Amino acid sequence: MVVLDGKVTSAKIRQELAIRVKDLKAQGKKIPHLAAILVGEDGASRTYVNAKVRDCEEVGFGSTLIKLPAETTEAELLKAIGKLNNDDDIDGYIVQLPLPQHIDETKVLLAVDPKKDVDGFHPQNVGKMTLNLPTYIPATPQGIVELLRRYEVPTEGKNCVVIGRSHIVGSPMSILLSQHNYPGNCTVTLCHSRTQDLEDICRNADIIVAALGRPGFVTPDMVKEGACVIDVGITRIDDSTKKSGFRLLGDVDYEAVAPKCSFITPVPGGVGPMTRAALMMNTMKVTELGEE
Repeated sequence: MVVLDGKVTSAKIRQELAIRVKDLKAQGKKIPHLAAILVGEDGASRTYVNAKVRDCEEVGFGSTLIKLPAETTEAELLKAIGKLNNDDDIDGYIVQLPLPQHIDETKVLLAVDPKKDVDGFHPQNVGKMTLNLPTYIPATPQGIVELLRRYEVPTEGKNCVVIGRSHIVGSPMSILLSQHNYPGNCTVTLCHSRTQDLEDICRNADIIVAALGRPGFVTPDMVKEGACVIDVGITRIDDSTKKSGFRLLGDVDYEAVAPKCSFITPVPGGVGPMTRAALMMNTMKVTELGEE
């Protein structure tokens, strides 16, 4: 059983990006500049955005963090997005989700300039991804694909089950793994809350991608011997024994499932760090796509 270590792999990616930044500087070219808009004080979002800022510093990117209060109106947020769209110094940016309930997330995501949409959520970029054209791929699916590639996980001709159909993870993951690429060329089944006989479907899977946000959902009886299991879930559970006051659980019962697997991602330390690394990769891609 091989643990797909996202922490180690993401650190290597940051090192590679830092070298590329030095090369850009040596050539007198512009250094990628990533911005993030954070609305409100959601703890997980704040932690995540702060980590992205540290990643930028590590690889040598420029970074800007725009913090807006929770009571920010939709119009005010759209105005801030418009400024970033028109700021030539900002190469790419993200609007951290979730947003406060009074703001329409779809309207916000549509307002982002597709050329600066390093989150890969704009319909234009989703369409390009579907057609296998150069574009920004959503960070979590991109991070998973990169992890599979670097660990040389066999995917061609494999049966892959994706549990969860979100636009952020499940749906794009199913598209990427079915494409004529490596990693890819899988026969993909996309499962969700209405899927019947989910356990039986999973038992026939060579690769399982669990992305539904239910701790411990995938149990040993759902996994066949030798399967590759990718755990995208991350749920905070109160735990007074921890310094943070909580612990993180994935969608997979790791301790019970791991012995049956050929490859498996841990939580934490698996997909999470790769999501941040993929965002850095997308930011570097701004230069490449701009030259096409």
